[in-house]
Amino acid sequence: MANISMANVSPGSRLPPEAATPTADAPAESASGVGLPLQVFFCFVMVVILLVALLGNVVVCLMVYQRSAMRSAINILLASLAFADMMLAVLNMPFALVTVMTTKWIFGDAFCRVSAMLFWFFVMEGVAILLIISIDRFLIIVQKQDKLSPQRAKVLIVVTWGLTFVFSFPLAVGSPPLQIPPRAPQCVFGYSLEPGYHAYVLILMLLFFFIPFMVMLYTFMGILNTIRHNAIRIHSHSDSICLSQASKLGLLSLQRPFQMNIDMSFKTRAFTTILILFSVFTVCWAPFTAYSLVATFSDSFYHKDSFFQISTWLLWLCYLKSALNPLIYYWRIKKFRDACLDLMPKYFKFLPQLPGNTKRRIQPSAVYVCGETRATV
Repeated sequence: MANISMANVSPGSRLPPEAATPTADAPAESASGVGLPLQVFFCFVMVVILLVALLGNVVVCLMVYQRSAMRSAINILLASLAFADMMLAVLNMPFALVTVMTTKWIFGDAFCRVSAMLFWFFVMEGVAILLIISIDRFLIIVQKQDKLSPQRAKVLIVVTWGLTFVFSFPLAVGSPPLQIPPRAPQCVFGYSLEPGYHAYVLILMLLFFFIPFMVMLYTFMGILNTIRHNAIRIHSHSDSICLSQASKLGLLSLQRPFQMNIDMSFKTRAFTTILILFSVFTVCWAPFTAYSLVATFSDSFYHKDSFFQISTWLLWLCYLKSALNPLIYYWRIKKFRDACLDLMPKYFKFLPQLPGNTKRRIQPSAVYVCGETRATV
């Protein structure tokens, strides 16, 4: 498969005949990237995302590495996801930032291929880890099977890193070759007539987005359905208990119906966190997936004057996921929040620290309310 990379083509120039493709002479090659105000905005936003993604994910990895109490199966998986996001920020975002500022890829064909391989390598690894966590929650809540131990989590992490490397490595050797317009923010899939090129893009998009999305959607729908049925069954059972107790006490003549309120947040909080991560993944990566497919199969879209601007917007949205994940951990997981506060330097701590026994709070697994009497179990 011939290499059709265009990284070193200056605006308005043509490729030699032996390297020409249907996209080589596109008129959009000579168009400018984006205006200066928008360029400054993109650079500022990408710098902020880079710093948050780097620092936030480093803290997550350090917490799991340094604290034995944090090395549960799901935390080990979250640390692997944080490591993939951190490496994506370190090895890809700086070069995309330079390309946004210069409006041209200046790092050469070879590094373009390596950069594309690293991009999809870390992206697919993050998706694989999120898929494993979703299936684990499904087995625990729906199938009542808790089979994921820390040792098995480590084995799955090794397997996923190996598989994602196998699927992404062909990009580093130019199979399929990537097309890079002079104004693209990074190495991207472009228009081609080669069936092998189309097949690779379709397989990659299926493995990276569509199949994981459908599997995770199925698991989450099953979990939500199970939680709803469990809540209805528990409420029905609790109502019968309350009525039985009330009849024994001769309280059936009370006009106010007996109620039972059950606090099930302790069962659903971890699932809610994973659901939020899944939602962020979908919002950030669905547009980029559609963009990659359209650019591969549509010559007119690939050579539009606004191609650089569209690419930059979608790339900014993709990298935003790497910065949002550690913020979600801090917001949703108390252990991560407490460990993060412990790692924070003392001169950044403005609030007084409470003793350990004062900070401990009793969170009962269920709170029952029968009529006007409240009992805690």
